[in-house]
Amino acid sequence: MAPPGFSVLHQSRTVGRGGGVALLIREDCSFRALPSPSIPGIECVGLVWGSEVSLAVWLVYRPPSAPAATLSGLLEAVAGWALEFPNLLVLGDFNIHADATPSSQALDLVSSMATLGLSQFVSGPTHQAGHTLDLIFGAGIDVIMSPSMKVPWSDHYALKARIDFPPPPCLGGEPIWARPQRLMDPDRFRQALRDLAPPGDSLTELVEGWNTQLLAAIDEIAPKRPLRPHRNRAPWFTEELRKMKRDLRRLERVWRGARDGASRTSYRVFMKTYEMAVKAAKKSYFSASIASASSRPAQLFSIIRSLTSLEGQPNLNNNRTHSCEAFASFFAEKVLLLRHDLLANLDTIKELEAPRLSSGPVLDHFDRISPADVDRFLQAGKPTTCPLDPCPSWLIRACPDEVRAPLGDIINLSLGTGIFPGELKEAVVRPLLKKTSLDPLDLSNYRPVSNLPFLGKVIERAVAEQLGRFLDETSALDPFQSGFRAGHGTETALVALTDDLRRQLDRGGSGLLILLDLSAAFDMVDHELLDHRLADVGIQGTVLQWLRSFLSDRGQRVALGGELSSRHSLVCGVPQGAILSPMLFNIFMRPLAQLVRSFGLGCHQYADDTQLYLLMDGHPNPAP
Repeated sequence: MAPPGFSVLHQSRTVGRGGGVALLIREDCSFRALPSPSIPGIECVGLVWGSEVSLAVWLVYRPPSAPAATLSGLLEAVAGWALEFPNLLVLGDFNIHADATPSSQALDLVSSMATLGLSQFVSGPTHQAGHTLDLIFGAGIDVIMSPSMKVPWSDHYALKARIDFPPPPCLGGEPIWARPQRLMDPDRFRQALRDLAPPGDSLTELVEGWNTQLLAAIDEIAPKRPLRPHRNRAPWFTEELRKMKRDLRRLERVWRGARDGASRTSYRVFMKTYEMAVKAAKKSYFSASIASASSRPAQLFSIIRSLTSLEGQPNLNNNRTHSCEAFASFFAEKVLLLRHDLLANLDTIKELEAPRLSSGPVLDHFDRISPADVDRFLQAGKPTTCPLDPCPSWLIRACPDEVRAPLGDIINLSLGTGIFPGELKEAVVRPLLKKTSLDPLDLSNYRPVSNLPFLGKVIERAVAEQLGRFLDETSALDPFQSGFRAGHGTETALVALTDDLRRQLDRGGSGLLILLDLSAAFDMVDHELLDHRLADVGIQGTVLQWLRSFLSDRGQRVALGGELSSRHSLVCGVPQGAILSPMLFNIFMRPLAQLVRSFGLGCHQYADDTQLYLLMDGHPNPAP
């Protein structure tokens, strides 16, 4: 467990009980963990500070019983580190006597380190027995040592040093402009809205008026204020613990002033009491948290992950290691490169030259929505707020009477004209590290998480309801296509596939299963092919025109650290995070199952995951 405001990097001891090495790093500093090498007889953990000129820090522990050969393995590792990191800090307990009259091992280690370009900065005893066992080596940096301090909980002294090196970017140093949520009272917001009636007759004027009036209302009740971010506080740290900590520091000052045995004993005894109280408070808090989340798997998993994660990661929203422009360019170029490879290897012209018009039922216009429909669409789903929204979406949902009429006008005008508002086609993307164990300095280890304007999602729900009802009534989708469909969840695909394979095994046969995972599947949807698929299932007229408008001229920006990148246009794909995207993707993937089955294979689909399987009859050999 790290103290409040700190992250911990820990390498456990592989044999015996307890032990290991750990680094504590302030949470407002950017860093990444380094993989710990396997050096016989040596324990170590390392990190890289994420500053413009990287500094690698390695903490080393060599047990007293370790043979002299362990130093050779350590020097080999340091040689590799020195080649990779020109600015290097290696420190720890080496358990060799680097005293005024050093041992032969100490002389060999210091001279070998000097050959690698690392200087040794510690002088004077670091142990109560008068020996110098703890050393600090550095290359490319200046280390200024302060007097060592005796501590009552260890026979080693605490070493204190100042490192002259450009510090890593601190996270959260600049003020954040935010609206105080305590001022966002729904009653005051309703009063500020007064008669919400966006001026104008065109769809663009209605949307602009909607955003302008909502922004004016939220500015009236909760104007933006500069806020200084603070470190995360430990929720288990009670007032009683805070008082005990103050008493502990008071006893420490008494001991440092008196330097007698009685004050030292009092300090150590109270420290043990404080440590036990901290453990009890943590246990009580997390036990209660786990018990309260027993029926909520997502929250329970989040709690367990926070307790078992050993490597702290900085908050990327405030991390300046990568700029938002770098992320935006990377995400856009990744899709363009994949699309270029597909166009170079696949010929889609023949399919596009002969579009097949549906001879069955068609959906060529939308029905008008009623005020009751507006209320239902408004309350559906989570009230996620996009940075492009004029005000928090939960506040809009709290005022249905005030927003019902103007919102209904916007939706009906959009559906009637077959136009999706251009102001709502832009997404804000936030990079999310795929796994905490991955290198945060590698852009390919991030996935884009898209956020779309709330008003656009409400309009999408009106379209999704009518489009989904048409697809269900006409059975347009493949019956074995699961995901984002009522009654076709993960369990449906799993049970159907498992049942087919087991029944074949029961008949004495066998099965061959191939699992396909499409790379950037949603982002790679070709709009011309999707247009063909829509016409094939009976989408025509105003409905088809609206869907074309919904997909065209879209763009995205990356948000990072309170900054937005420039706009990057999207030439293909269905928008991530959109209500309609899963449904459109299912329509796009519809011919795949038909093609696979034409070759005698079985096929199940779940979103962008496809399972192909071949069932083969058994031919048992007769018994001799």
